[in-house]
Amino acid sequence: MKNDYAVIQKALHWLMAGIIMLDLFVAQKFGDTMEIADRLESRVDHSTMGLLVLSLFIVRLALRFIYGVPKEDSALTVWQVWLAKFAHGLLYVLMGLLVTSGLLTAMSATSPIEILDIFDITFGRVNDVIFDFVRQFHAFFTEVMIGLIVIHVIAALYHQFIRRDNLLLKMLKFRRS
Repeated sequence: MKNDYAVIQKALHWLMAGIIMLDLFVAQKFGDTMEIADRLESRVDHSTMGLLVLSLFIVRLALRFIYGVPKEDSALTVWQVWLAKFAHGLLYVLMGLLVTSGLLTAMSATSPIEILDIFDITFGRVNDVIFDFVRQFHAFFTEVMIGLIVIHVIAALYHQFIRRDNLLLKMLKFRRS
């Protein structure tokens, strides 16, 4: 079993991390008072990034199937290995739920949402009740994702600076030894 992720897996990890962080920033503007034109433009940006994340997520799942994951560090306790696997699994499940609920939210929106300002992904004027129902799940998954990202970052920093196992540096290394 290998002891590192493939370079493409690392690159995809960081690319998705950057897009997700940017998208979360864009989405946070929705809670503020916005002009209608700004809101629609932000929804276009948010939906476009969401579809990009969905596409990358599918590629990421395929690469995980093809390349697998590194073996567990033998210095970790059983509960740490279990917790790491559970947290990573939860991140994948939550990413899937987040992009799926986002897509359903966008498709049920009552105003047009154009991806890349080219094509509308809404089903037309569905109704606000359906939109609000689906959107509450998307908002909930977003909050949970933010919490998991914080935990993920703390765990990476713990590995790098307390355990000193260079896990973070390994994820930043893009050349094979």
